[in-house]
Amino acid sequence: MITLEELKKIRDNTKNKVLARRVHVCGGTGCTSSGSPKLVEVLEREIKKNGLEDQVEIVKTGCFGLCALGPIVIVHPENSFYSKVKEEDIPRIVEEHLKNGNPVRELLYDETTKADHILPLEETNFYKKQHRVALRNCGEISPEHIEHYIAKDGYMALGKVLTEMKPEEVIQTVLDSGLRGRGGAGFPTGLKWKFAAGNQADQKYVCCNADEGDPGAFMDRSVLEGDPHVVLEAMAIAGYAIGATQGYIYVRAEYPIAVERLEIAIKQARELGVLGKNIFGTGFDFDIELRLGAGAFVCGEETALMTSIEGNRGEPRPRPPFPALKGLFQKPTILNNVETYANIPQIILNGAEWFASMGTEGSKGTKVFALGGKVHNTGLVEVPMGTTLRDIVEEIGGGVPNGKRFKAAQTGGPSGGCIPEQHLDVPIDFDNLKEIGSMMGSGGLIVMDEDNCMVDIAKFFLEFTVDESCGKCTPCRIGTKRMLEILTKITEGKADMSDLEKLEELCEHLPQSALCALGQTAPNPVISTLKYFRDEYIAHIVEKRCPAGVCKSLLQYKIDPDKCKGCTLCARACPAGAITGSVKEPHKIDPAKCVKCGACFEKCRFGAVYKE
Repeated sequence: MITLEELKKIRDNTKNKVLARRVHVCGGTGCTSSGSPKLVEVLEREIKKNGLEDQVEIVKTGCFGLCALGPIVIVHPENSFYSKVKEEDIPRIVEEHLKNGNPVRELLYDETTKADHILPLEETNFYKKQHRVALRNCGEISPEHIEHYIAKDGYMALGKVLTEMKPEEVIQTVLDSGLRGRGGAGFPTGLKWKFAAGNQADQKYVCCNADEGDPGAFMDRSVLEGDPHVVLEAMAIAGYAIGATQGYIYVRAEYPIAVERLEIAIKQARELGVLGKNIFGTGFDFDIELRLGAGAFVCGEETALMTSIEGNRGEPRPRPPFPALKGLFQKPTILNNVETYANIPQIILNGAEWFASMGTEGSKGTKVFALGGKVHNTGLVEVPMGTTLRDIVEEIGGGVPNGKRFKAAQTGGPSGGCIPEQHLDVPIDFDNLKEIGSMMGSGGLIVMDEDNCMVDIAKFFLEFTVDESCGKCTPCRIGTKRMLEILTKITEGKADMSDLEKLEELCEHLPQSALCALGQTAPNPVISTLKYFRDEYIAHIVEKRCPAGVCKSLLQYKIDPDKCKGCTLCARACPAGAITGSVKEPHKIDPAKCVKCGACFEKCRFGAVYKE
């Protein structure tokens, strides 16, 4: 058993041991896949070779956020940002920067070297409008060393609630903060805890949803990889608040780095005594176990997740009763996602008013987004609620590449919708997104440009939903399949206007009849694209044409005779022999032979081949 005073001593001693010169190497999934572990090995070797072992500390961290530039190495105290680092770059960085104090300018992130002096990372466009709360420790600490977390006031919030606050005071603090669940629905977190605390039982449970199944979403994974102890601490605080002694983290097995670091964190927390029996000598017991999911999207729904933890096939249950009354093993249970929990310790330490001072009236605090798609700076972004989509895409994301025009942004994954250009300046929060036909979801944000077909996008998400439907209820099992069939007919040029009417009818009935949120929200991508891009549906159905040139069945490649130079590149690239013509004479494409592979379009140097 450890006391709170002993924990404070560990915090202070760790702070005093931190070397001024530190090299932080991203150990998140993205940078790991592009070779960061090898960079650590080379760094260790070069630092030893230069006799700097006692002067330089290597810290393998979680994700820094700017994933497009990995592998990433940051040198402190200057906060110098080295991007796309290669093994052969390390000797120069060690020799010139770490040993002689001269940053290697040509290896630094371009934006940081544009001024007369080298800009620190927080002054770049990607970071200067961000405000990191849930991600505050990601990229700052080693997730595999509990003392690093403690040095950042880790487990102090747990100590505070156990020694200074009553359970009802903890719940009231979370209520006053205005924190809403970051998993999608945005239900008030404190209210959920209050319901569970008010139900008496011999056992209660605290669960964490780390399943994160939305395509393109990796927010929760990054928190678990970079700051796993924040989730453990928050769950223990929740356990104290509602009277639970056992927690479960449901994490997908496809997150091996997150799983490994959670296992390390739980082991370290138990050994230190901040998990287990009689925490801080207060008589409060709380422990946490992991449960690995097999990647079923439906297990992001709370009752399906709990059913899976119990060892059964992950299927949703009818509600009511709600989990606060009968949840895991039919006992009162609260379930929050990783990002929601990541805010809790800071709310306890800084106060409800601090958190409520950020964001909008109905959506307090910050939100983490996984920014991807047709945007320069793909990565992890945390901004105050109420930040506009334009700021995220154009300022933080660096805009759409290749001079293309922004067309839409998709939020909320398969349950969300597509936001068109006309709503770029709408402040993003729970209520505003719902009003314009989308939703916050867990935080995936996919940017699309003029080359994206919105009918094809709707079809993509329906394909995902059909694959992931558990099949328990008929509206979802059959309804989503029928919707996908109609969308497929439209993209193949085989639909008529009566099919569009049927599609809209299904969009109206499915939300009212499906058992769980997966089926209830499945029509959202279709509804939003019909609302804002109906002309594309009409073009597919009436004109048998895909305006974006994406849907193969409706695509025709042609050659402009005025631009064709007769170079024969297109003919040589064509796998079907569909292109004919003499050297230095305009060529032609035989539509009967053309397989629409696009090889001619890619090879033409003169812009003579075009889509119609």
